[in-house]
Amino acid sequence: MSNRAMTQTSHFVPPQEPPVSSAINIAVSSLDEEDGNAYFAEAEKNEKKGDYDEAVTLFGKAAFEYNSSKQFSRYGTALMRLSNVHYLQSHYTEAEQVVLNVALKNYSKIGSKTGQMESYSQLGKIYLASNKLTQSMWFYTQQGILAKQIGSNNSYIESVLGIAHVKIRKKEYTMASRDINRAELLARSANTSVFKNQIREARALIPTKATTRKS
Repeated sequence: MSNRAMTQTSHFVPPQEPPVSSAINIAVSSLDEEDGNAYFAEAEKNEKKGDYDEAVTLFGKAAFEYNSSKQFSRYGTALMRLSNVHYLQSHYTEAEQVVLNVALKNYSKIGSKTGQMESYSQLGKIYLASNKLTQSMWFYTQQGILAKQIGSNNSYIESVLGIAHVKIRKKEYTMASRDINRAELLARSANTSVFKNQIREARALIPTKATTRKS
């Protein structure tokens, strides 16, 4: 793990504290959660402004407070947002490590299949951007498997489009085109227009010659 990632990850694991009474513990947890919410809101503002370094710091602090207050679902959300800011900065190693070493373990621990599925999607995206195509394909496939298990049509369509992008990067245009067509059919069946632009953009990445050669 890089020094930068280690420094940030250290925010996520609260130090050992001496035992306190349950009443005090609940009060402290409540304050931790409120602090987490405040940090999270500020992180979002900074992300929107494009101040990614500050957003990274604040999402890290929010994650720490949520972990301290045992709000593990929110903890996972803060970690995923932290990873995504790293992704936006093209810091792919840091983005990967936050999900792989922290977020995914948290979601596995609390038994959140939705969280695991979102982690797989994020890893698929990170590995695609860093041109680690075998890993990207594996994680998009895992996303699709979990999406089917929990009945999430949108996440399944996302996974199909993710796999199509991997195939485009590998210049497997015919297979990629089939995946895009499949995603379009699935979106139509689900009566959603959410993926319309993504489908159009994916098609635009396939050279015209590649789709007309065999016609």
